[in-house]
Amino acid sequence: DTQVKLVLSEKMSSLGQLVAGIAHEINNPVNFIHGNLTHVNNYTQDLQKLVRLYQAHYPTPNSEIQTLTEDLELDYVTKDLPKLVQSIRQGTERIRDIVLSLRNFSRLDESGLKRADIHEGIENTLMLLGNRLKETVARPKIELIKAYEHIPVIDCYASQLNQVFMNILANAIDAIDGAAAAPDAAANQVIIQSPQIALQTFQMRDRIVIQITYIGLPVSQKVSQYMFDPFFTTKPIGQGTGMGLAICYQTIVGLHRGTLEYRPTADHKTAFLIEIPIVQAIEPASESVIEP
Repeated sequence: DTQVKLVLSEKMSSLGQLVAGIAHEINNPVNFIHGNLTHVNNYTQDLQKLVRLYQAHYPTPNSEIQTLTEDLELDYVTKDLPKLVQSIRQGTERIRDIVLSLRNFSRLDESGLKRADIHEGIENTLMLLGNRLKETVARPKIELIKAYEHIPVIDCYASQLNQVFMNILANAIDAIDGAAAAPDAAANQVIIQSPQIALQTFQMRDRIVIQITYIGLPVSQKVSQYMFDPFFTTKPIGQGTGMGLAICYQTIVGLHRGTLEYRPTADHKTAFLIEIPIVQAIEPASESVIEP
């Protein structure tokens, strides 16, 4: 248990600093590009006005100008340039959204117990995993089915909780990819043809519940008994440390006084059920700070 706590603490500290550092380094040049796009757009419009004014007053330019106008395809450029600037603007806005998600995911400045929106944490995690949800050679794009109910903000360690979402969702994607790449993949046509991950949230008395459900490779009863044990993994050597679900369990049960359960469903799906108290009455001893 001590070893798990040490690994969890070190992992979260290193991950938070890494993610926050990357977000900061990306944010500066992106803001520089995004801010200058306004000037680029204004300059472009001014130059186009000038060209149109010249064309109005000199409708028949000399042969050299006429030849260059045709070579540059001026009519096409004047139509396409504003679209190009707008496309770049949309690209920078997308990068800024990703950077914001990285910063919110790490929450390096919010390592203590704070009130946070669970839905925001899930959405930030999904954005970071967006590339893994895309279509591959073996399967189509993974569909996300969201059933979010209105739930209150809760007392939690937001950065650690985001890591729980990341680990469970990453495992879900691994299970779907594993089913698609299995030797008997023909028997897994349901997974391959329409892979899905369902996320559901709701409030149950003084707790909020997050359920993550997916269809992947079946989990045997033997594996389900040990899946939350430290260093237990079914993945090949080099692909898994066996710490992902153990850290999830320690974070939910030990740190947040909640519950984390694996529940196979009647239709052969895999479901992880997370319950967290809305209010943390007493801060866990492992995270307490002794004042000098």
